[in-house]
Amino acid sequence: MNGLDKVVGSAAEAVADVGDGASLAVGGFGLSGNPMALIEALLATGVGNLKVVSNNCGVDDWGLGLLLGAGRLAKMTASYVGENKEFERQFLSGELEVELTPQGTLAERLRAGGSGIAAFFTPTGVGTQVAEGGLPRRYDGAGGVAVASERKETRTFAVAGQVREFVLEEAITTDFALVHAAKGDRHGNLVFTKAARNFSPLAAMAGRVCIAQVEELLEPGALDPDEIHLPGIYVHRVVHVGTDIEKRIEKRTVREGGTIGAGAGSDGATTAAGASTGKEA
Repeated sequence: MNGLDKVVGSAAEAVADVGDGASLAVGGFGLSGNPMALIEALLATGVGNLKVVSNNCGVDDWGLGLLLGAGRLAKMTASYVGENKEFERQFLSGELEVELTPQGTLAERLRAGGSGIAAFFTPTGVGTQVAEGGLPRRYDGAGGVAVASERKETRTFAVAGQVREFVLEEAITTDFALVHAAKGDRHGNLVFTKAARNFSPLAAMAGRVCIAQVEELLEPGALDPDEIHLPGIYVHRVVHVGTDIEKRIEKRTVREGGTIGAGAGSDGATTAAGASTGKEA
């Protein structure tokens, strides 16, 4: 066996060492690119008190919503938390801590963590509770705020001839990262598809141990270096899940007598009116 071969036999084997209280960076954008085999395997282990960083938390019965519904999440760091009634219930009841972060800031915090950058200044959030503090992170179950966000450091910089205020944001690193890729080779080089590429490479970078499920498993050298979105140095385990896995979208919008243009589905696919492939990136 080649020492660089990172393929493991199953999703269960890949997540076997994820323990209670672990932190996870999870790829996906909406339901696009959700690493469902890994999420379901993690659900089956029974681990809990997980601290998850992802763009969103899936829906009630899919994506990270499966772990949420089973009461396995202690904290969620995300930029969007809609489409999930159980998420709302747990947050308002005080069961779940939530750190809301602007989407671009979240992406950069993950990238910075994977790049060894401790923190960075950004103008996003200046003059709002993002910088000034006071955003509810945990409710007390009776309508009051038990934990609120703290005030962040701000500084002024001259950028392009203009003096502006910036807020300091800290990088994110996690114990593990879970991502889904369209293609990957045995060395862990990955290729993502469409919307699945938005957060998955960044989440992968931020995890100290990155686990990737791939639809198509290739031999080393089969991928054109120019098509690789994430080099294998960031990836530690690869699980082959095949191309016939179930994929979902949050909402299906159709137009009578026509087709939906690119972007209607979360994979950017064109879907005939009244029809759905049930597939996404």
